[in-house]
Amino acid sequence: MYKLMNINLLSVIPLLLLFTACKTTEPYETADMDLPREYHSPDSISQDQDLPLPDSVSKNLEDTLIPWDEFFQDPVLVELINDVFKQNFDLRTANKEIAINEQYYKQSKAAFWPSLNLNLLNIEREWSSRNSSSSVEDDWYDHKGKEPPENMYVSTSEYSSSMALDWELDIWGKLRKKKRAEKAFYLQSFEARKAIQTAVVATVAEDYYNLLMLDEQILIAERNYSLRDSTLNMIKLQYDSGEASSLAVQQSRSQVLEAKALLPTLEKEQAMLENKLRLLVGKLPGNIKRGAKFTALDKTYAGVRDLPAHLVQNRPDVKIAEYELQAAHANAGTAMVARYPNLGISLTGGTSSVLASNWLDIPGSIFGSVVGGLTAPLFNNRELKTQYEVAKLERDEAEISFQQSVYQAIVDIEDATVSIDKLQERLDIAKEQREVAQNALIDSRRLYRSGYATYLEVITAQSEALDSELALVRAKANLLSARIQLYRALGGGWNYGDS
Repeated sequence: MYKLMNINLLSVIPLLLLFTACKTTEPYETADMDLPREYHSPDSISQDQDLPLPDSVSKNLEDTLIPWDEFFQDPVLVELINDVFKQNFDLRTANKEIAINEQYYKQSKAAFWPSLNLNLLNIEREWSSRNSSSSVEDDWYDHKGKEPPENMYVSTSEYSSSMALDWELDIWGKLRKKKRAEKAFYLQSFEARKAIQTAVVATVAEDYYNLLMLDEQILIAERNYSLRDSTLNMIKLQYDSGEASSLAVQQSRSQVLEAKALLPTLEKEQAMLENKLRLLVGKLPGNIKRGAKFTALDKTYAGVRDLPAHLVQNRPDVKIAEYELQAAHANAGTAMVARYPNLGISLTGGTSSVLASNWLDIPGSIFGSVVGGLTAPLFNNRELKTQYEVAKLERDEAEISFQQSVYQAIVDIEDATVSIDKLQERLDIAKEQREVAQNALIDSRRLYRSGYATYLEVITAQSEALDSELALVRAKANLLSARIQLYRALGGGWNYGDS
């Protein structure tokens, strides 16, 4: 509960000067994350968000960042990503969330100003009867010179118009702290949109490359089907001449059907992936235009291995966690000052009359009042104390979460780097396996025609050749995906603009 006291406004001025000088909370400082040296930079993530970066640091960051439309150099993919920025459902929803948080931030800035309420055409009339607790007023106005009735007589009548001004003086900085919290949430919504943008760009790029991979796998399956069919015809001719058995024909035919069955499976995945991409772009199912061939993707992909690791601070999830920490810090300060006295001023003025005919009688119907109120919490069952202690603990939780997000970002960078190294090795091995399998297939067919190899050796060589080609395509797709994940781990939402 609060105790309300009416006080002389002049006596409040010295108190205001004293209260304003008090320091209720420490400035926001991000705790030391104890990061390894290679992840430190002059523009540390603990830097105050309101302070600009030094020109040299800003220029260094600009020089190291790779815009997404330069990183993905396939013009068709770039066009697809541009369509995503305009039409993706999640991004459009994120824009609305930004607009919502902007309204709350504007409201927090307006809280410093007085509130003004206008009450027009307020009419109050009360009727009472003989058994009610009310009594007839001495100045009987509706029954001049007559005795009032016992039942349903007018006991109260008032016609008024008024204007009321209420102003809470921010002597402890409570409103300023609320404003900081709302600003943090507002900025956090921008980072949330960047996180969605980063995720969508990575998904679109991976799906697009997987679509090109499926195109390449379909071509491989068609070539393999044609090759196995020609092998079947060759074995049939040998069967007709008595040089091969019916078992050889049946096994060869089984291989042809196996290659043929692979095509509808790949085509189904291709169609479903196109539909998924169309949905990400905000369109109904249809075809997706292709750009570069899958075999030429290395030439349409910018490298990211030379980027400095401190770019982890560009990750939206890291910034979101820090804004969350800033908001929790401000909320803790708000909870603390809520236990201190609160000073408010109320001004009310207008006209009030018993009779409607005197409503606008100036100055006879004018009234006004000035009230200065200093309210202080005395005893409220420990509610404010609990709120403050909980706010401090939530602030500590936010700091732990922020530290975890920074560490997770570093782990993601390390994982993506290791993946690229090892997948590159796997790709080199897959290329060698494909070359060996192709040579074995050529040799088996030549030796079979010469009678130095069996049909089983030919069938085995064909299976191994198909598997090696498909494995090579998958290995390349995995490497492309790892590169996208590294770009994302380093804070891939760069230069997205305000789409």
